[in-house]
Amino acid sequence: MRHRKVSRRLGRDTEHHFAILRNQVTDLFKHGRITTTLAKAKELRRVADRMITLAKRGDLASRRKALAFIRDKQIVRKLFTELRVKYMDRPGGYTRVIKIGPRRGDAAMMAIVELVEEKLSKKQSKAKRERLRKINEFIERKKKEYGLIKEEKPTEAKEEAKEEKLEASAEEPKTEAQETQASEEATEKTSEES
Repeated sequence: MRHRKVSRRLGRDTEHHFAILRNQVTDLFKHGRITTTLAKAKELRRVADRMITLAKRGDLASRRKALAFIRDKQIVRKLFTELRVKYMDRPGGYTRVIKIGPRRGDAAMMAIVELVEEKLSKKQSKAKRERLRKINEFIERKKKEYGLIKEEKPTEAKEEAKEEKLEASAEEPKTEAQETQASEEATEKTSEES
């Protein structure tokens, strides 16, 4: 009985099973994507992610473990240089399995296994953004209630200055001297009232 056995046997003996996985991992790191059956793809994903995790560790023992499995020095070099830098910020999920339908002939489900290319980006959902906006508004209200933030009430002088600016913009264009004089008068009014 195969109780608590995690991996798939793929209908082969152990040596053949490991040889298939070894070759597929090597090809995946070499080409970036391969096409295989769905069962092999799911098993390949486990092994490939483990190899990238070894590469992210980057020490000599990890390199030797990777060389024991992959056995191609150029691919291991690529794994420990290019792919290590590429996936350093990513906490997992380095490969993607895409189902492409049954194979013609024996109708085995086929899949594409590829290395994930894009950078990991966190985009907040619309509901989450809305919720955060409401929380921030609530915090601002409470700060104003407890006097931590002073509310700026528009004074009459500020309102009058705004009205004067609107009227001035509606009238004929003024010269520079008239504009500076108007701005000085507005500042004097606000300083007198405060």
